[in-house]
Order: sequence, then structure tokens, then C-alpha cells
Amino acid sequence: MNDRRLDELCVNTIRTLAIDAVQKANSGHAGAPMGAGLMAYVLWDRFLKHNPADPSWPDRDRFVLSAGHASMLLYGLLHLTGYALSLDDLKEFRQWGSPTAGHPERGLAPGIEVTTGPLGQGFGNGVGMAMAERFLAATFNRPGYAVVDHHTYALVSDGDLMEGVSHEAASLAGHQKLGKLIYLYDSNGITIDGPTGLAFTEDVGERFEAYGWHVQHIDGMDFDAVDGAIRAARDEIERPSLIVAQTHIGFGSPNKQDTEKAHSEPLGEDEVRLTKRAYGWPEHGTFRIPPDALAHFRQALDSGAAAQLEWEQRLGAYARDYPPEAESLRRAFAGQAPDAWDAGLPAFSPDDKPIATRAASGLVLNAIAGLLPTLFGGSADLTGSNNTELKARGRMSAEEPGGRNIHFGVREHGMCAALNGMAAHGGVIPYGGTFMAFSDYCRPAVRLAALSELGTVFVFTHDSVGLGEDGPTHQPIEHLMALRAIPRITVIRPADGNETAMAWRFAVENRHCPTVLALTRQAVPHLQQTASGGARGLLRGAYVISEATSRRADAIIIATGSEVAVALAAQELLKEQRVGARVVSMPSWELFERQEDSYRDDVLPPDVRARVSVEAGVTLGWRRWVGDDGDSIGIDGRFGASAPGPTVLRNLGFTPENVAQATLALVERLSGVRT
Repeated sequence: MNDRRLDELCVNTIRTLAIDAVQKANSGHAGAPMGAGLMAYVLWDRFLKHNPADPSWPDRDRFVLSAGHASMLLYGLLHLTGYALSLDDLKEFRQWGSPTAGHPERGLAPGIEVTTGPLGQGFGNGVGMAMAERFLAATFNRPGYAVVDHHTYALVSDGDLMEGVSHEAASLAGHQKLGKLIYLYDSNGITIDGPTGLAFTEDVGERFEAYGWHVQHIDGMDFDAVDGAIRAARDEIERPSLIVAQTHIGFGSPNKQDTEKAHSEPLGEDEVRLTKRAYGWPEHGTFRIPPDALAHFRQALDSGAAAQLEWEQRLGAYARDYPPEAESLRRAFAGQAPDAWDAGLPAFSPDDKPIATRAASGLVLNAIAGLLPTLFGGSADLTGSNNTELKARGRMSAEEPGGRNIHFGVREHGMCAALNGMAAHGGVIPYGGTFMAFSDYCRPAVRLAALSELGTVFVFTHDSVGLGEDGPTHQPIEHLMALRAIPRITVIRPADGNETAMAWRFAVENRHCPTVLALTRQAVPHLQQTASGGARGLLRGAYVISEATSRRADAIIIATGSEVAVALAAQELLKEQRVGARVVSMPSWELFERQEDSYRDDVLPPDVRARVSVEAGVTLGWRRWVGDDGDSIGIDGRFGASAPGPTVLRNLGFTPENVAQATLALVERLSGVRT
């Protein structure tokens, strides 16, 4: 039997902690915690399976605060239930070096599952988490042994449900029939501009029913209504659930409740006192936590420890009966690939038929799929073009939850947000593909993957004007540089099949930052220099793929991707001019940047000033590698053109002859002597 007095005391503790933290910081959003605090409390107190003493327990329920502006709601719950987040941390809300950032950041404080703030992203993350849970359960559970069995919950807002990414993700979740996905919708009718009716008058419930969701409408300020709705949602196993909860933003504030004034600014000292008076709370003093409330919240430590112990005992019995599966599951959640998994990486010979690096990627994926049981993913309706299919590995659906191919549909934004949720959930290696030009649709999720240090793999094919006839709308020009501009990301543009295999080797083992694979549509030759292990240089970001034949290099040609073969051909032409050119393959700036100075100087000797970069995209940024005296062959001031790929590349100057001529001219200019 629930003690209503104690429940109300606990909810008001959540509310006043948010009020005090925002007021002290003179910045933040107290209104949402004040209105949604009740339903968040009911969820965490009565339903959420978690252990504050071990935030990384694999079989915990996942909770996503998609309405990241309500961050103090999450911080308050984490502190009160016993996570390693102190009251002093709450008092340092939004301050330099504090784990209580303005919006929740994964890794800053224990218990934060994903980085949220850009609205709609958390919604998509939750969908990916639910997909990962179901896949792992189908892959590892055995009769009598449900070693993967948890729910994914999220608190979402009006703003989340306006953003397009949530529409994409909601449609996907309904199609996939994710019955263990439960979202609480804080429907308070207010955004920064004012009432949502200014721009948002649709029937959200009917929309979600059309998506295939189980929808309930409740009073979100009523304990029993929230409790009953969550129970009903948990009983619904064939559809994801949306609980539309009518709440009051800034609840209890006499002058700001149900207005935009409660959304994104402190209440003000006078209003804080009036609000606390309305709660029956002491008006003086801040960050007050009544002992009865704290004792009740901290019961989560005992209940969480008991739940985890029961799971560990179940896991131990599972390991005795299914030792290989148990070891595989352990390694999966530890982010460790199976031993010698990379022995399955294919090798390509110069005698093999030239193929696109997207095709090589598909061959690599299928070669390693059997050794990596938790590698899964798909494409945004471009499976054949992106070469992302794992053949004979099934298609993920409610009927085949262990299928390893995901059809995301034409939903790049939702796909990438879901992929991040899968990576954050842990235990899986998720990848997703689309055309590189459409990485613009993915960019918010790619950026958050980097900010969150998630090991998501983004497969972006058709990486240059070399794709041909589809023309400028599909031909990426600025996209490689735009992706490289994101901190904590690794962009790899391999030159041939062997470099592509090495790129996948890095991506699989890179569980702490996202990897972008930039792959060609057009066929490229398998280079002699990358065979027999030569492509391992990719793992260092850049390497000498072909040395100058002269005693000392007169020039260095630095190329990426499909342009490496062009640079090697230019090297041969320069020999005829008695110019010795070293060719450097630089598939990843980021990996090269991480190398020691001595290695970088060995690859790009500082005293060789004649450097030319060759890449079919904007030249912005190449000055770092070619130096002030160097030159760059790229595409500036224009887009591509609709014509066969070889024609476009030729007309834009990506030919051995043009590269050789530019290199020769640079050598002559710097030496002052005509060769």
C-alpha cells in the first residue's frame, strides 16, 4: 500500500531540488521537473529496474530523458536514489567542470544513458535501445534462461514530438512492434514561444495509433493514473506504448504555472518562495531533502542490489548450461570482439577485378558476420547500393527479432538516432548506411555520437562526384570536411579493398567513438602496395604507399580514397620528368593526428615543401597537411555535374596527367629551376 503523504513529499523533493538548482545557477528549466516530477517518481519508485551502485549492470531497464532541458529532474532522481552524484554536484548545476551540465551528457555522471538536448534525439535513441534489447534476447536467451530481459522507458516532451526525427523513429518502432518500449509524454502544452497551439494542433494520440502504438491518455498529476497506465503499458507486449500525460508546467507556481515563463528561466526569488509555500515547503533555505524522503528513495539501493543478484545467479546457471553463449554475451557487453575475429578479413589481390569500395565493404561484412554474432545493421532504403546486407542472416522484425538485417526505410535521421541508442545500450556493434550526400540528414545524430563517445558505425557510400549521372544533388562536395570537423570522430576513406578491410577492423574494435566509412560507387583497382598486409598502414591514418625512386623525394602527393590510384599513376608520369614523388595514402586525418610526431614527420618530412593533396571534394583544411607552400587539387566554388563518373572526374581535373602537371609546377616554383 502506497503512503500518499510520503509520495507527495518525495515528489516535492524532486521539484524543489530543481527549483533551487536553476535559481542558484540563474539558468535552466525548472518548469518541466515541476510538472513531470510526479510521473517520473512513480516510474522510478515502482517500476524501474536499476541498481544505483552499479549503473552499468547490463540487464537494467534503460531510462532516457529525451526532454533534456529537464535535466534537473534526472539529476535529482540520480542523487536521491543513491547514484554517485552528490548534493554538491546538484548545487553546481550548469557550472564549469560539474557533472550536472545544462543538458544530460553520457559519461559525465553515472546513470545518464544518452546525451540529450537536441529534441527528438532521445526519442530515437530509445527506439534503438529497445531494438538492441530484443535482438540480444533473441540471440542469447534460452528456454528457462531470460538473461536479457528489460524495458526501455523515456520521458518525452511536446518539442520532441514536433521534431521530424521522432516521427521517423516512432514509425519504425511501430513497424517493429517493440512491445518493451514505453514512453511517458509530458503533454504540458507549452514551448518557449508560448502555447503549443501556436504551431502544434494535431492529435498526437491518433498519430501514434496510426503508427501502430498502444496509446493511453491520463492525468499526469494523478499518482494512481500514472501507476495504472505504466502497468497497462507493461502488459502490452506487441506494441510500443505512449502514455499521453496531461501535466502542468511549473506546477505550483502561482504566477508562472502553465506559461512559457516556467519553461526556460528561473522562477525568481519571490516566486520560489510562493511556490514552496504552495507545496507546504519551508520557504527559507535551499536544497532541502527531508530524511523520510531520502530514506524512501535510497531503498533503490537494496532493491537494485537484490534484482542484480538474482540476475547474476540466473546468469551463472546459464553459463553452466550454455558456456559458449555466456562467454560471447560477456564479451559483447564488455565491448570486446571475439578472439581472432579479424582472421576472417578478406584479402584482395591486384589481379582481382576492380570493385567499388562499397562492394568491398559488403564482402568484408559478410566475411566477418559469422565471427561477430552481435554485428547488425542496415540501410535507409539503400541496402543494395550501400552493400550493407548480411546474407542469410535474417531480417529483423517482430516475427524474427534475431534477424541481423534492419530495413530502416527512408529515414536517415531516425536511423542514425536509433543506431546511437543501440550503441549506448551496449552488447551490439551497430552500423547503418546511406549516401554520403545524405549525411546531412544524419548530422545531428553523428554529432551526438561523437559527443557521447559511442561506437556507432556510419557507412556513407557514393562518396564523391565519381558516382556519376545522379548529379549534383547526390554528389558530395563539402561532406567529408563537414564530417571531419566534428570532434571525437574517425572518418576513414579507404583507397581499395584491402584498406576497406582494415577500416572495418578499426571500426569493429573502436567502441568509444563513432566511425564514418566513406566508400566509392565507382570501381577502383586493388593496389599492389596494399596487398600482403600493406594496408595495415591505414590503422595509423596515413602511410607511405609508394616511395620516390630517387634518393630523396622532390615532392609528396597525398591522396585519399579513389584518388590514391590517380596519385600512383601520376607518380609514374613524374618519373619521366625525373621528379621523384612520394605517394602517401591518408585515409584518416584523425588517426594520423593521433600518431607521435616522429611518425608524422617520417611520413611527411618537414623539409619536403612541395606537397600536393588530391581529393574529390572541397580543399578546405588541406593546408594543414600540404603546408603554406603546398597545393591542393579538389573541388572549390562549385558543385558536381550529371554525367558518367569518369567524365565528371576527368573534367574536374582528377587525372594522372593533371596531378603530375600540378606537382611538377609546384616543384619548379619552389626550386626556382625549370625541370
